[in-house]
Amino acid sequence: MANQNSEIKFDLRPALDEEYLDGFNIRTLWGALFVGFVMLPGAIYLGLMTGQNIATAAPWVTAILFIELAKRSFVTLSRQEILILYMVASSVFAIEIAFASGAPLFGGPIGAKVWDQYYVQSPQAEGLGIAQHIPRWVVPAKTSEAITNRSFFHHDWLLPLGILLLSLMLLRINRLSLGYALFRVTSDIERLPFPMAPVTSEGVFALAETSAKKESWRWRAFSIGSMIGALYGLVYIGVPTLSNILLNRTIMLLPIPWIDLTSKTSSILPAVATGIWTDLTYLFTGMVLPFSVVLGTFTGVIVGKVIGNPILYSQGILHSWHPGMATVPTVLSNLLDFWLSISIGLAVVVGVVGIFSVIKAMVRLRSKKENAVSGLKPPPGRTDIPITAAFGIWAVSTLGFIILCHYLAPRFPLWILLVFGFLWTPFTSYVSSRMIGLTGSATGASFPYLREGVTILSGYRGINIWFAPMPLFDHSAVVQNFKILELTKTKFVSYIKMMVLVFFIMFISSLLFWTLIWKLAPIPSPAYPFVERMWPIYATIQSLWISSTQAGGSSAHWIAQALNVKYILAGFGAGSVLYAAVALLGAPVGFFYGIVGGVSFSTWMHHALPMLIGALLGRYYFGKKFGQKRWKSYAPILAAGYGCGMGLVAMVLIGFALIAKAVSPLVF
Repeated sequence: MANQNSEIKFDLRPALDEEYLDGFNIRTLWGALFVGFVMLPGAIYLGLMTGQNIATAAPWVTAILFIELAKRSFVTLSRQEILILYMVASSVFAIEIAFASGAPLFGGPIGAKVWDQYYVQSPQAEGLGIAQHIPRWVVPAKTSEAITNRSFFHHDWLLPLGILLLSLMLLRINRLSLGYALFRVTSDIERLPFPMAPVTSEGVFALAETSAKKESWRWRAFSIGSMIGALYGLVYIGVPTLSNILLNRTIMLLPIPWIDLTSKTSSILPAVATGIWTDLTYLFTGMVLPFSVVLGTFTGVIVGKVIGNPILYSQGILHSWHPGMATVPTVLSNLLDFWLSISIGLAVVVGVVGIFSVIKAMVRLRSKKENAVSGLKPPPGRTDIPITAAFGIWAVSTLGFIILCHYLAPRFPLWILLVFGFLWTPFTSYVSSRMIGLTGSATGASFPYLREGVTILSGYRGINIWFAPMPLFDHSAVVQNFKILELTKTKFVSYIKMMVLVFFIMFISSLLFWTLIWKLAPIPSPAYPFVERMWPIYATIQSLWISSTQAGGSSAHWIAQALNVKYILAGFGAGSVLYAAVALLGAPVGFFYGIVGGVSFSTWMHHALPMLIGALLGRYYFGKKFGQKRWKSYAPILAAGYGCGMGLVAMVLIGFALIAKAVSPLVF
């Protein structure tokens, strides 16, 4: 790689005179069918067995497979076609819908109904008197033949599946329209860098080069990353999977996903979650992100969690923590005692700063009369629509959500649905989009348990709202997708057509394969060890939330204590002072956003330490070895290659596991 300096382009923005091309065609259709009907059952099985998702791996596997098939057919795939194939797989394996499920599920939207059929029969729902009140538009009665015969092809499922389908359609429209509008704001107007977008776009460039048999430094960097991912994947996930197949017991050389040290360090660092993340993803992320962001994140974790938590514990603020707790209980107890409120206050600062930045950018553009080349007028050929039309489509779909939710849960306060749909969703989506645009991550911009807290504090009594499609979303992930489309010079209409295609294929294939897998064995059951162990826990948590709005419910005080107005104001004040200090000192603004992410509930020492190691290696070793500019071009492609290598290993192992499961009954 060191001899390829002349080939490297350091500016990752597309050339202004390069034409946008359409990546949607018959090959995309075949790719969608392949993912939906070949890879989806493997994803469902892996999720039921181990709780893992292949959403990060499947896109690269799909793209490489179709490139190799195209080569043997003497066809060259353009980077636009490769990107759309990549996004096909990404869309299929994304968790599409969250408001109807109490457990994380992969394999399309029907997984939510698999959870519902379990929940209506669960001891937790039965014991608290919830099961008999679950409406029939959620799930058939547990005595229905649709449940006892384990089949979705029964008339009792028509209403639940119909409402699910309608909710998904509204969600897809809502997501695309608001995501596009926020892209125009954050990328075209604010000109945010989106540091993680080149991980995908440069990986696509590398694959396009090998498809055209013009392999250069990009393909070599991608190959090196793939080999690292494949070799590490054999140790990381290969040994546990193969040992489970061959020896009927799981052997882990490295604990998945982290080495938990919290209980061992509690005497020295009380209320501090400590551990080591064993996947290399965060190491590569640290190499890609701006150094100021990584340094800010590590500073936030050290000051807020490592130094701050013991002090807060000694003052009785982190009163729920006690010695011996592992990482997850420690994080959850600290979250409810203090950090949830602080994170909300900091996120408000991020939102306020972002709004002022947009206003400032608009004023600057108007004063300089840059409208002809600014984000107010998008580049030709990108197939944009007026930003006002995008907001209009989003408003109509949001109104549809509110009407549907109000119809299904008429006693829930309508004004809360209006605030969530028309104020909170665009606000939090914009805050998260700005975080992604500046730091590459939306960490610190999401508010955990917001829906649950508002539902409890609203005074609502009943259970329907817990299953209704409440219009409370964060659509920031779509913003980055549009940025990747721009970097690869792919027409936006390609993405829209792909999303429509995947919507129907995903729903049909998900319905088919969940039915087949459900027929093989009850879910959960000993045949699926992860869900057998974890789903009762999820059911307990969901039952506690739901019971809090029943007569005599006892869970409401949790959230009432967690949403502390004084702490929220303290978080807002501290964030405002910190931003002002960074601005006055002339420090990189990424340092501020890194600190905000570091003190948020979802960032631990487990993440921050490997990110810092990756950043230090990139800046002081690889940067000096290859040159800083050259290394900035290498790093995103190495990260993409690592994800691809891990994905290839995962797909091979899934194949072995499925074959072993299919033939094991035949031996006896």
